[in-house]
Amino acid sequence: MELQTLKNRFGIIGNSPELNHALHTAQQVAPTDLSVLITGESGVGKEIFSQIIHQLSTRKHNPFIAVNCGAIPEGTIDSELFGHEKGSFTGAHDARKGYFETVNGGTIFLDEVGELPHGTQARLLRVLETQEFIRVGSSKVQKTNVRVIAATNVSLLEAISRGKFREDLYYRLNTVPIRVPALRERPEDIAVLFRKFCLDFADKYKMDPVSLEEDAKKLLVEYPWPGNIRELKNIAEQVSVLSKNKKVTAEELTPFLPGNLRGPGLLLAPKEGGGGNAFDFSEREILYKVLFDMKNDLNELKKIVYGSMGSLPAHPSFQPDDKSGQPVLLEKDKTLELPVDQPLSLAEMEKELILKSLKKHKNRRRNAAKELGISERTLYRKIKEYNLPE
Repeated sequence: MELQTLKNRFGIIGNSPELNHALHTAQQVAPTDLSVLITGESGVGKEIFSQIIHQLSTRKHNPFIAVNCGAIPEGTIDSELFGHEKGSFTGAHDARKGYFETVNGGTIFLDEVGELPHGTQARLLRVLETQEFIRVGSSKVQKTNVRVIAATNVSLLEAISRGKFREDLYYRLNTVPIRVPALRERPEDIAVLFRKFCLDFADKYKMDPVSLEEDAKKLLVEYPWPGNIRELKNIAEQVSVLSKNKKVTAEELTPFLPGNLRGPGLLLAPKEGGGGNAFDFSEREILYKVLFDMKNDLNELKKIVYGSMGSLPAHPSFQPDDKSGQPVLLEKDKTLELPVDQPLSLAEMEKELILKSLKKHKNRRRNAAKELGISERTLYRKIKEYNLPE
């Protein structure tokens, strides 16, 4: 099948070399039964590649299921994937088939595979190596014939180095790697995609489509798109519905771009070895930026408190310095001192911030995650990482 025909069939727009290479690889590997690992940032469209591989394979008439591993609680994910027997755990009133049983002969797409617990990783490795699995609470070995396609938006090699992901599972999944490029790596496709989305929304809402002036197109290309295609589509919908003019200028487009990512203080430095626009806007780094700002504010507060001690009333722990006249702590009371440059653990700050937000919102993760500026999935991962009470 020609590449353009493939794009038309699956509604893919763009002609960047990186995108074409990813599509070509998917097309080549589809007729085989090899496992595939799709990598790329959140919002780049990794799931559509899993569908391409399934639809072009000999399994296309058999079931296909997409499973978001990060959205399933750790306590139930084994049951979801491999099934369970009646009475195997509290609430297991009946036996249940898992996805590897119900999708037998088809394809299972494991999105955010890096979120799998270690125990589940071992079970998945066994399926990949022997095509065998055991239901939770059972001792009976069952066979399955399922093709596994996995995807992740994090570095599994980094997760391996931190002991969060099995190295043997990584190499079983990564038989054929496919990297889906970020939108900022496809600058030639941005305006075309935006135009397509605007036409779709004009048809959906029965209105005239908007178009962009050249300065607005330039602004779109220069924006780093941390949310990738998902974010571009969202902004196209906003502009289609809310813009006053159907010919949009850069000045009119600017308010629709998230201000918190366009502010001069929040543009992170390019990655080493990357291009000039290769900004890393991961949830973790945005949260770290907030934490660093908090640390700076705390240090400034310490300076103010420490510097204003000269105007404080006399205290038995303080005596005037012979030279400066400023109050100083007696040696026996040095424990009262607030060192301005005391190092703060970033992990401890992050943990404390999460705890405060959870307490404020009475453990409602969705509200806490929204306040922290991270996804609910990332918050869940952090709770597990710091062993916080759920």
